[in-house]
Amino acid sequence: MEIKLNQSRFLALLFPFIIIAPFFLWGTAMVAMKAVIPETTPLFLGGMRLLPAGVLVIMAGMMLNRSQPKGWLAWGWISLFALVDGTLFQGFLAEGLVHTGAGIGSVMIDSQPLMIAVLSSLLFADRIGRIGWLGLGLGLTGISLIGLPEPLILETLQGNLTGLDINVSSLFSNGEWLMLLAALSMAGGTILIRYVCHHVDPVMATGWHLLLGGIPLFFLSGITENQQWQNISFEGWLAILYATVCGSAIAYGIFFYLASSRNLTSFASLTFLTPIFALLFGNLLLQEQLTAIQTGGVCLTLVSIYLINQRK
Repeated sequence: MEIKLNQSRFLALLFPFIIIAPFFLWGTAMVAMKAVIPETTPLFLGGMRLLPAGVLVIMAGMMLNRSQPKGWLAWGWISLFALVDGTLFQGFLAEGLVHTGAGIGSVMIDSQPLMIAVLSSLLFADRIGRIGWLGLGLGLTGISLIGLPEPLILETLQGNLTGLDINVSSLFSNGEWLMLLAALSMAGGTILIRYVCHHVDPVMATGWHLLLGGIPLFFLSGITENQQWQNISFEGWLAILYATVCGSAIAYGIFFYLASSRNLTSFASLTFLTPIFALLFGNLLLQEQLTAIQTGGVCLTLVSIYLINQRK
């Protein structure tokens, strides 16, 4: 009896750390991916983040006796989910990491609750509310401070746009805007999961969408990239292993296990922890530094994510 009581107390003490574990793993996985990017290619790295993790999640689901997808409708939804939340999301993320830091990239990606709020309002008539609109405004401002060229921001604040050369196409060739496309893909995946879970077990849907989403990335890597793994060091393989096992398989596993027994909405307010962990460990391990304008943008974006998740 005393042993069981001690176990219960231990689990009660451990539970807060278990809750934040997915967000810690996602944030630090960004740092691991950024560390190994110079030794490999982005599409190959994106595929490594997805396909092996999908195999692990599917194996875990089978051991837990989760039901497999059945019928063309179920596989159709999984395929669409894999394309949007797997291939596009991880592809934009990996390509974006080539041109930006792990911390900034994580902030941009975790702005997706702002996009989800807008999409949910348009598609499902979800009410945004005053707090939500305030969050959207702050988020748009914060993302602009992070992603727009600093000369453009400074000249705009000074009211001097004469002679300023604005190349719109160049905005989408830098890391911040690729990360924004990744966030849009993730937001689309979050919307799709509402439909996917009507036909497929959520854990198995996660595993299969990771596996199927990784296949196009490996295919594209094979025809457009070279020297994908020849230059990866032992430490680089460890970083990939961490991002795959911890950042994908374990993080998703914990998240969906908790979500199956608790209200998923209760985890939404913890979204802002992911970029905080990425910024912290990006600074400690990779010596990533933010400019004053970027720091302001990060702060506004984190506040906006919190406000969006607190809206009624």
